[in-house]
Amino acid sequence: METMDRQTDAPGRRPWWKILYVQVLIAIVLGVLVGYFYPDTGKALKPLGDGFIKLIKMMIAPVIFCTVVHGIASMSDLKKVGRVGLKALLYFEAVSTLALGIGLLVGEIVQPGVGFNIDPSKLDTKQVATYVTKGKEESFINHLMDIIPNTFVDAFAKGDLLQILLIAILTGFAVSQMGAMGEKIAHGIDAAGKVFFRIISYIVRVAPIGAFGAMGFTVGAFGLDSLRYLGVLIATFYLSSLLFVIVVLGAIAWIHKFSIFRFILYIKDELLIVLGTSSSETVLPHMMEKMQRLGASKPVVGLVIPTGYSFNLDGTNIYMTLATLFLAQATNTPLTIGQELFILLIAMVTSKGASGVTGAGFVTLAATLTVVPDIPITSLAILVGIDKFMSECRALTNLIGNGVATMVVAKWERELDHDQLDRELAKGPPPESALTT
Repeated sequence: METMDRQTDAPGRRPWWKILYVQVLIAIVLGVLVGYFYPDTGKALKPLGDGFIKLIKMMIAPVIFCTVVHGIASMSDLKKVGRVGLKALLYFEAVSTLALGIGLLVGEIVQPGVGFNIDPSKLDTKQVATYVTKGKEESFINHLMDIIPNTFVDAFAKGDLLQILLIAILTGFAVSQMGAMGEKIAHGIDAAGKVFFRIISYIVRVAPIGAFGAMGFTVGAFGLDSLRYLGVLIATFYLSSLLFVIVVLGAIAWIHKFSIFRFILYIKDELLIVLGTSSSETVLPHMMEKMQRLGASKPVVGLVIPTGYSFNLDGTNIYMTLATLFLAQATNTPLTIGQELFILLIAMVTSKGASGVTGAGFVTLAATLTVVPDIPITSLAILVGIDKFMSECRALTNLIGNGVATMVVAKWERELDHDQLDRELAKGPPPESALTT
């Protein structure tokens, strides 16, 4: 059946306008054009992008719950769950630190903020007041306490990934200890998960509409002038992220016997949707399916992907250290090597667990600046106009990083079918219609 679907729906044999990534790409271009030439119309398109993101987000909680519960309940060795989680967290911390270091290094070499000579007292701080307030509330202890939901259903109502993951792990352990009845429950949960994935396959078909609305609003609201203004910082950030993906993630992929370029090609549909919506959460369920198609086991995928969405934010990490140095340079705030290393250490804490917060990149940056008083926190106002464009690069880098992390942890656990990985990467991405077959 799967082979038949591949032959029938192969991208080369379908009209080009029926291919999802082509539709999304066209929608992005049209959104930019509408936003540029008709800004008011572009702003009015915001509900299209928001609606698509909400449709996907409403399915994330049940998908993660079903996947993780079934994965853990199916494991014969429950110690393996803790081992997978520990290996994932160690990988996340190591690679996230490299991302923070690259942002710091590039910021020092390029110095994108030098010459701005901005007086923070003359900036309009009303735009960043909310982010500053949220940033001050961020701390490692708060992150830990926020993992525990008020009630069992509260996690599903809020859609908090870490809370859902905690509940799913506890439920998976409980089901695994219930013998024959637990097997029946696990089977039922697995069946429910397939229903949710089928619903997602329908929702993803309207991704071009969501991308069109999101890009139309972004360009209409902020204008392409926002790209020219502070263009050096934007270009530096995109180049830093590209450097990280090709050099760091590329080296990690090469060590683990697969090509980062083929991997990126395999998830190109998801990357284009993220580019259009500026949110990596919109493709979380699809990424979980594709990682399994690449040969990673379901339990590993179910644990690594959701956890990575909160603890493995490579793009956000690059942005944090680079933007912090930019603001210091733009406001003529001198920093010693010791202060820069201190910023890196603080960012290692503040970057964790904020993915579920609206404007996560800005919140984590504000949280970092509150601990580094030398840099005026009011200088965040400089970045408001371009943050939307920066968030796209953050989300793209985060997505690729979490995909690579899943392959690596699966390899470490000997839960990666390398023949299947090589076969899938050689064939290229499956058509969206084959994902749920």
